[in-house]
Formats: sequence, C-alpha cells, structure tokens
Amino acid sequence: MGTLFLERKFSPLDILVRNFFQAEQEEFTTPTNRIINHPVDIYEDKTGLFFDIACTGLTKKMVKVDVEEDVLRVSYDKSELDKIEDTHFYHSGIAKRGFNLGWKIARRFDISKIEASMKDGLLKLFIPLTPESKSKTISIK
Repeated sequence: MGTLFLERKFSPLDILVRNFFQAEQEEFTTPTNRIINHPVDIYEDKTGLFFDIACTGLTKKMVKVDVEEDVLRVSYDKSELDKIEDTHFYHSGIAKRGFNLGWKIARRFDISKIEASMKDGLLKLFIPLTPESKSKTISIK
C-alpha cells in the first residue's frame, strides 16, 4: 500500500495575511514552497549537471528549451489544435498537460554549452562544469 502525502493548499486569505505581517515586502507574492508537479530528475556528478524531464507522447518539435543568461526554461504549450474533431472518447486517461519549468543555473556550470537529446519520451539535458570550477591540485612553492 502506498503512502499518501497531503499537500497544504494556500487560500488567497492565507497569502494576504502572511504578506500583511511581512511589512518589508512591497507587493503580494505567492508561497515559494511549491511542489513541482511535472516528473523531473535533476542530478550532478563530477562532469556537470543533468536534467531528465518526462515528455511522454511529445516530439522534439513540441518541446521548447530556452536559455536566457543564467536561466534554463523548458516548456510545452498545449494548443487547441491538439483536440481531435468529431471523436468520442470512451476513456481519456493520458494527461496531455502543458508545462513551463524554469531553473536558475549556478555560474560554475557553462550553460552556453548545454546539450539536449530526446529518446523514448525522456528529454535529457546536460550542462558541463566550467573548466575553472573543476578541482585541481596546486603545488606549494
């Protein structure tokens, strides 16, 4: 039997009260402890940073990968053209939701040399470490 985790939902009143008592803020914001609802694995090894993003049922042309300065953004916009006219579904169990994911990448990774590949519905991104950030041994004179 699986474990059930309950996610706390914030109502507009919760956000208003929280922002009212945080006087140093000048604008209302949403809670920052959001849970990513899209299946993503992010990991790092000695060569760089890796992203594995589930894109089941999508092609390379449907998924957009943008890099702007130090921000990586991966998105898929489900358009109304995806709907099939004159078709009656008896059951529709495959979720075909759009997504817009973004991450701020640390300077120790060279985002200008990002590599992307897609196979079997899995988008793989690799961002190598910058040569300056790799560990090296320095001899003392």
